[in-house]
This record gives sequence, C-alpha cells and structure tokens, in this order.
Amino acid sequence: MSLPPLRLAFVSEAEARSISRTLEEPDWLLEQRLDAVRRVAELPAESNQLFTLYHDLRPVRFETIRTYSATGTAGDAAEVPLPVGASALLSVRGDTIAARVLGDEARRTGVFVGTFSDALRERPDLLSAAIGSRDTLPADDAFAQVARAVWATGLLIHVPAGAHLDDPIVLRWEAGAPGRGLVSRTLVTLGDGAHARLLEEQVGSNGDPAGSSTEEQRLWWGTTELILGPGATLDVSGLQEFDTDTVAFVNRHAIVDTDAHLRWALASVGSLLHKSRIDNQLDGRGASVHQAEIAFGDAAQVFDLTSYTRHRGEDTTGDLLSKGVFSGRSRGYIKGLIEIQRSATGTDSFLGEFAMLLARKARSVTIPSLEIDQPNVRRASHASSVAPIDETQTFYLMSRGLDRETARKTIVLGFLEPVVARIPLPEVQDRLRALLDAKWPRVAAAAA
Repeated sequence: MSLPPLRLAFVSEAEARSISRTLEEPDWLLEQRLDAVRRVAELPAESNQLFTLYHDLRPVRFETIRTYSATGTAGDAAEVPLPVGASALLSVRGDTIAARVLGDEARRTGVFVGTFSDALRERPDLLSAAIGSRDTLPADDAFAQVARAVWATGLLIHVPAGAHLDDPIVLRWEAGAPGRGLVSRTLVTLGDGAHARLLEEQVGSNGDPAGSSTEEQRLWWGTTELILGPGATLDVSGLQEFDTDTVAFVNRHAIVDTDAHLRWALASVGSLLHKSRIDNQLDGRGASVHQAEIAFGDAAQVFDLTSYTRHRGEDTTGDLLSKGVFSGRSRGYIKGLIEIQRSATGTDSFLGEFAMLLARKARSVTIPSLEIDQPNVRRASHASSVAPIDETQTFYLMSRGLDRETARKTIVLGFLEPVVARIPLPEVQDRLRALLDAKWPRVAAAAA
C-alpha cells in the first residue's frame, strides 16, 4: 500500500521564497528550500512499505495552525544565566530567541552557538561547509523535507577540532502560542577529535505535559542534524515534555565518520502526537552509535518512534534500544531498520524494540527489520516484544513486602530507567523522574 504525499498549506514555493527573503538568505539556501518543496510534493507520507499501516496523523488539525515565518531575539537574550553545570545555553520560546549564552570554557575553545543568521554574519564558512553541498536529512522522508523547505528558525552549534567540553550544551525549546507552529532546523558539527554533550529540552508553555486543553493545537516541527568528524564523540540527551495540545514532529540525522562515537538518550512523555525518526549513517571505519529511546503514554497520546541505522564503513557498531509504556487509550508504534551495505564488513549491530501495555485499550506494535548485503558480520540481530507487566516480577516484589500497586510502579519505572540515567544534568534527571511519577496515578486508574 502506498500513501499519498503530505498536503500542507504552509509548504509551498511562495512560502519558501517569502521566508528566505525575510531572513535575507544566500541563493544556495533558497535553492535548498525549493528543492525540498518539490520533494514534499512528490514523496509519500511514509516511504517504507513495512510501516505504511502504522502511519497515523488523525489527531492533527493542520488546517487550524499558522506557522511562524521568522524568529526575533529577546532584548535580554545575552543576560540569561547559564544553568548550573552547563557550558552553553540556546533557548527558543515560540518565535523568539530567549537566550544565547556561552560559558568560559565554550568561549575559550572556540565553540559557536547561534542562529543560521548569526552564522552567516559571523562565521559563514561553518554553515556552507556543513550543509552547502551535502544532504544532512533523509531524502526519502517527507517530514524531514518539510523542515528543510520552510524552517523559520535555524540553529548552529559547532565544536572545533580537538575541543573537549565536559559540561553539556543546553538547547531548550518552548512551544509557541495556541494555533501557531514553529518549523526549525538544528545543525551540530564536531571537528576531528572533538568531544561534547548536548541536552535538548522541549518544554510546554506551563510545564505540565498533562494539563492543557486540546481545543487549539500547537505545532513543533524540527530537526537535529549531526556531523561527527573522525575521532569525535557526542552524547545527545533529549527530554520532550510538551503540553498535550501540542503535535510534534522531529527528524534526527547523524553522519558518523571514522572512529567517531555517538550516544543517544531520548525520553518523550508529553504532546498529543509525537512522531520521531532517527537516521544513523555510519560512514567511517570503527564508527559507532548507541541509542536508547523511551516513551510513556497515557490518555489518547500517540507516539511514533522510527529508527534507521545504515552501516557503510567497516567494523561499525550499532546498539539500538527503544522502549514504550502505554496506558489509557494511548498508542505506540515502534519501528526500526538496520541496513548493512556491501562495504560494511565486520559490522556488529543489534536492534531491540519493547513495549509494555498497562490498560486493555492501549495499543502498540514493534517492527524491527534487517537488510543485510554483507555476510561477513560479527552480529546482525533484532528482538521485540509487546506485553503487559510480567506478573512473575510483580509477585516477586510483593513477596518482598511491596503492595501490588507499588510493585507495578517499580517495574514500569525500572523498565524506563536506563534512559533516565543517561541524562547529563542531575536536575533534568530528577524532572524526568518526577514527570514519570506524576503520570502514575492516571496510569493506575486506567489499568484498574
């Protein structure tokens, strides 16, 4: 079954040209926008035939949302204090850059953190070298091409060769006003041998992912595009806690060079619909990616988590884990593909997808898949399951003195903890644990 292309009023050649004029972009950026507009018109909403049955945009009312066409800067953006334990902060509130702050270590090592407009004015070489002549988003994904076509906010983070940042760079997004939508691109580049940590926070307007109305929707549509040079290492952590009047689409795409190492730790608890796609492109010999992603849904939330890992270089390693917990009438679609190309001898790759259902009306599917064109591999395997809480585990904990409800809660939170523990800032770890804990009364009520 083939799906039709996306039809979105805010994606057109006229809109792309208007945004480009507003941002005073060079011709090569405009050409990228126009190329993306053409691709959106031609691409199906889901290009993978294995996944078309689980493409679900029914909760979204695109016709009621107007997208922002430009981004301004708050007057006090440079005066916001750094979070404790962070090396830099870039904060976006709706269509406004609310903070752009570099700590001493980031400034000393030559780190750049700013908008595409800042980069074109201050360091045009960085932007053109990164995306001027290469694809940093999947060409076959319509949702990625929407962001490439009509982004209004572009952010660039660059860590020079040899620089080592011990403290994370914090990138914070707050959804815009009801009825409005922000489309954005974020580009992160690491030079040879560089090391950094990035924390992405997507927060609601009132900080309560369960307490908002769904009468008027907000839209957040963005990318995170990573380029890791030889020997670079990057740890990316993400916490999505949008309000439940928000629909969120995110593409994360990584190009990993020789002996470079990437770690993802991503948690999603908010939004009405959260559609995520991660593409890991392991180009260089010895490149590796370790990915852990979780979602915790209740009520009528929908989580669509898709991951692609393409092994192109020799001796590359992929370790990919996705977990979801779903209660109420929530739904989870967990889909993944490992592709081992003929050039990728010595590959070691594993894909695990696991879902836990806590209510009779909750639904989830897991679809791990492999495409192997090289028989000389160390490992190529996948595993998946969709099941309720293991009653044997519940019985064991109850035999140790816990009541039934506490035992079930302990099992669920323990199921999700491997990602929580990878978040770099302790206060963000604590906030995520508090969000998971706050959902439990509703989860328990739905399962009763």
